[in-house]
Amino acid sequence: MRANCLRLLRSSSTSCPISACRTSMGRLSNASSEHTARDAFTPFNAREYPLHSTIASLGEGQAAVHSAAAFNPQGIVVDEYVQDKANGVYRLTNVATDLLRLLRRENIKVCAVPDVAAASKQNSAKAMQRGARQCTNEVLMIAPTAFGFNDQTAQDNSFMHASREGGSTDAGSDVTQHVLREFSGLYRELTESAGIQVNLFQHTLSHGTPDAVFPNNWFSTHPASETGQKSAMVLYPMKTKNRAAERREDIIACIQQRGYSDMFDMSSSEASNKYLEGTGALVPDRINGIVYVNLSERADEKLAQQWADQLGYKDVVTFRTLDKRSKAVYHTNVMLCVGTDVAIVCAEGVKDDKERQRLLSSLGSHQTVVQITSDQMDALCGNVLELEDGKGLPILAMSTQAYNAFTEDQRKTMLKHVAAIHHAPIDTIEHVGGGGVRCSLAELF
Repeated sequence: MRANCLRLLRSSSTSCPISACRTSMGRLSNASSEHTARDAFTPFNAREYPLHSTIASLGEGQAAVHSAAAFNPQGIVVDEYVQDKANGVYRLTNVATDLLRLLRRENIKVCAVPDVAAASKQNSAKAMQRGARQCTNEVLMIAPTAFGFNDQTAQDNSFMHASREGGSTDAGSDVTQHVLREFSGLYRELTESAGIQVNLFQHTLSHGTPDAVFPNNWFSTHPASETGQKSAMVLYPMKTKNRAAERREDIIACIQQRGYSDMFDMSSSEASNKYLEGTGALVPDRINGIVYVNLSERADEKLAQQWADQLGYKDVVTFRTLDKRSKAVYHTNVMLCVGTDVAIVCAEGVKDDKERQRLLSSLGSHQTVVQITSDQMDALCGNVLELEDGKGLPILAMSTQAYNAFTEDQRKTMLKHVAAIHHAPIDTIEHVGGGGVRCSLAELF
């Protein structure tokens, strides 16, 4: 059998570093067991790729695995042998255990990278070593049970449209039924296909919140590993009254039960007509302590700096963006997505040269950058969120409109850094509400 090798060394108390070597077989071993690693889906006459380019140690109990092996279900498998104490013979006990499952069982933390040799330079490796993370497996969503066109927010959101095919877009009209069908499809894609934990709420006409489907604007949560201090929940000042009404006490109380140490309530700034609409206005790089802010009527620069100071962020990167109609972009998260190792940005919309250069330089220092056009931004290609799937792997969540608007090369680049792209059609929510999949997901850390 042609193969390359892998050895797992561990002391009696903890798993130790993984190192790559080259012998006749791939092995993970201890005193009483042997494990052989193989690519079970490579044709007998095909050239095998060397195992040392598939996995590498990042220190005690940590390993980098090539994204092709980590994300491909037809990847590296491991056969497990246990030694018979009576005669010393090793007997096959488990066949074709998934490599990642085995590493997790051995308490070895894993990050997926496109280049194992340069793994230590990847954001995902740095995050693992620091105990930080960019994405989560758990979100809060609010079903659009009283969805309708929001006249108050339409003033500065050029992505919104008052009608769809001539029909009414008032809450309770046919459009509400239509968006609920779209939303349920998104919900199923996230929960059943991606394995995302969703805390699902609803709203009614009595709440007076036609945009409640976009909860990420009024609150955010932050673990201690992100702030460097204590875990925190933040409440944000919203520009319009019916969006401020989305800060419901019942939902806040439910979130607080998760045990956040600090509550940072910025909503009092509404009285001064100063706004900062959550992770719509703020796109954080949680690993490197950088927050990106497209300044607009909904993103006040001083409030953004206060937010950064409160949560221990090192840098605030500000800029202004115009859409293809030369109108100001209302939220940062329609033109920018920051993942662990990949970022998506409409840099051409940032007209100031110095602002654009600073933005691209900051992103490029930590992520592989996928640049999108203004037309792609209009299709909400920037409104994408990295999440952690049920297997602990990073994925991207987006709308089908956005997915189709990306080029094949852009999708290939993204898939070097995430296990999958999950998408669902929410055309009516996007057309009438002016927000996409990312807007509908409030991360819970």
